[in-house]
Amino acid sequence: MSALTAHRAHQPGPDPVAEGLLTMLAVVTLCLLVAGYGRGVQELWARRGAGRVIPAWRVAAFGVGVLTVLAAEQGPVHELAESSFAGHMAQHMLLLLVAGPLLAAGAAGLPLSLAAPVPLRRLLARWRVAPAVRRLRRSTTYALLAGGGQTVVLWFWHLPGPYAAAVDRPAVHAAEHLSLLATAWLFWAPVLGPPRHRAPAPVTVLLLVGAMLPASALGAALTFAPAPVYPDRMLGADPLADQQLAGLLMWAPMDLVVLVVALTVFLRWLLRMDRDRPDALAGGPFRHGGGPVASRRGTEGMVR
Repeated sequence: MSALTAHRAHQPGPDPVAEGLLTMLAVVTLCLLVAGYGRGVQELWARRGAGRVIPAWRVAAFGVGVLTVLAAEQGPVHELAESSFAGHMAQHMLLLLVAGPLLAAGAAGLPLSLAAPVPLRRLLARWRVAPAVRRLRRSTTYALLAGGGQTVVLWFWHLPGPYAAAVDRPAVHAAEHLSLLATAWLFWAPVLGPPRHRAPAPVTVLLLVGAMLPASALGAALTFAPAPVYPDRMLGADPLADQQLAGLLMWAPMDLVVLVVALTVFLRWLLRMDRDRPDALAGGPFRHGGGPVASRRGTEGMVR
């Protein structure tokens, strides 16, 4: 075992009972979330047919997203996070770049609302049609708020003070991971959610690139810092190397995932424009009034 992983950067919490209760609460919450989602999907499929409204691949994505959350919080990933800052960053990237997108692709809004009790369902329906909420639910407004929210949360929890509080206090640590997962879920919803809720392609590309740049700046700051930003007790056996590796784990995967998704969205937008309006992209002839010039065959038909 290397010195980096053998060193225990994050000592056990001062209250193991509280930590155990928080873990139990997280597991129960995930179980309720899965049960509610499954109940809503079952009701939708019973009404509309299996695979309708919520396709099977979205259900599978949601399930894998939940499993990713469990994998990030328990097992080898958790042990690695306890031993180094780089391990903790890998945990964060699993929540931000794997679990968040998969949960967003699951399109859980409708199934969870159907699984809710009738009074709560009615309250949600009234809340959705309120003027202020309707403005916030506009795809462009929502995308901008979601991107800004993820950027603020990401930077906040990687400042030395909040990060130290998360390492030392289990409740704060749980709040850190919950906020990272929630903002990632909300951020990816207008990108991977149902088509009717997605932001326009140009807005989506700007959202992805705009959110990538602050995250890249944070990763670069951690990678190229001449000295450790955090207390040595929170880093691995080689504090500076541990911090630099953590910065690279944030920087490279974030840029790669966001750029691939942004490029995919952009290319699909161009292909859709080419299919729907081929003359607009091909530079077909246009008359001065703004409409296309009639073809020779069509003109001959009119003359005849």
